[in-house]
Amino acid sequence: MGFIQAFKGTISGTLADQWKDYYVPMENIPGTAAIFRAVLKGQNAGRGSNVNGSENIITNGSKIVVPEGTALITLEDGKITNFIAEAGGYTYQSSDPNSQSFLAGNGLLSSLKEAFERFKFGGIPGSQQLAFYVNLKEIPNNRFGTQSEIYWDDAYMNAQVGAVTRGTYSMKITNPIAFVSNFVPAKYLQPNAPVFDFADMDNDAGEQLFNEVVGSLSAAFSNYTNDPSRGNRITKIQSDQIGLAQSLSQAVEEAYQWNSERGLQIVKVAIAAIEYDEDTKKLLSDVKKADALSGARGNSFMQQSVARGFQAAGENGGGANAMAFMGMGMNAVGGAMGMMQQQQSAPAEDPMAKLSKMKQMLDAGLITQADYDAAKNKILGL
Repeated sequence: MGFIQAFKGTISGTLADQWKDYYVPMENIPGTAAIFRAVLKGQNAGRGSNVNGSENIITNGSKIVVPEGTALITLEDGKITNFIAEAGGYTYQSSDPNSQSFLAGNGLLSSLKEAFERFKFGGIPGSQQLAFYVNLKEIPNNRFGTQSEIYWDDAYMNAQVGAVTRGTYSMKITNPIAFVSNFVPAKYLQPNAPVFDFADMDNDAGEQLFNEVVGSLSAAFSNYTNDPSRGNRITKIQSDQIGLAQSLSQAVEEAYQWNSERGLQIVKVAIAAIEYDEDTKKLLSDVKKADALSGARGNSFMQQSVARGFQAAGENGGGANAMAFMGMGMNAVGGAMGMMQQQQSAPAEDPMAKLSKMKQMLDAGLITQADYDAAKNKILGL
C-alpha cells in the first residue's frame, strides 16, 4: 500500500504540473525592498485551474513577467541558473526532468520519466526551482545617524573638527548577481522567503549596512572637505547631496567593498541635521569673521577702527596731552592707512621706508614694541 500510495501521489502531482505556469512579482512591494519572490498566478478572477502543481517547480514553457526597474534571477537547487535585466515577458525552458510538460511539447514520455524520478524521492520532485526579482531602481530612505561626535581633519579650517549628524541615503543595486551571491542571506532565497527589505528592523543585513555607513562618515566628511575642487568648505555638506554621496560611496568602497563585491552603490545623501561640537562652533565663528575681514573689506574695517580710536582719544583724553598725542600720531596714522590701502594694488614698498612707518606707528602707540621688533627683524632679514 505504501508503494501504491507513493506512486499514486507521484502520478497526480505529475499531471497537475503539466499546466504551464504564469509568474509575476509579489503584490504591495515597498520601494525599499531589494529582493522579492516571483509568485505563481494560478487563477484570475476565479478562472483557471492551475492550483495543484508541485511547489517550487517551474514548468517548462511557463511565462515569467519582468517589470521595468527589476531583474529576474532563477535558482535551481540553490544555484543561479538564469538572469534577465530587460523588461518584458519570457518563456521558461529547462532540461530538468521535473520541469517537463507535454503541454509544452515535451511529450508524454517525458512526463512518465518525471513520474519515475519523483517515485525515487517518495512522490515529491527531486529538484527545487525558484525565481526572484531584484530591485534595480534607486532605493530611498535608508537612515543613518551618529550617537556621539565623529571627528575628521578639515583642510580649510586647518584643524580637527567634530559633529553629531543624522540623515538618509539612497542606493542602487548595480550588480544583481554579486548582490545575491555575496550578500543576501540564505533565508531570503528559500521557498516562501520573506521580502528582503532594507527598512525592515529585523533585517540583519540591512543593519550591517547601516553600521558600515556610520563607520564611514568620518572618512566621507574628510574626503569631502579636503577636496580642493569643492572649495574645502564644511558648510557645503548639507546642501550637496550628490557630492557628499560620492565621498561616502568612496569611503564605504575603500572600507567594505560595497560596489566591487556586493554590487551596491550609494547614489544620494541628505543630511537632515548636523550639530558641531563646542570647539568646532567657536572655530567656525572665528573663520567666518576672518573671511569677512579679508582683502579690501578688512583694510576698510581697520581704517575705520583706527579713526574711531583717535576720535575717542580726542574726546575722552582732552587737554594738551590728548592734542599732543593726536598731533604726534596723525602722520603715522596717515602712513599706516596709506600702507594698508596700497597692499591690494601697489608694488612692493622700500624696506627702510616701511620700517620708518612702523617706527611711527610704535611712537603713536598703535603697535607694541614686540610687534615692531618682529617686523624689523623680518624686514631686515634678521
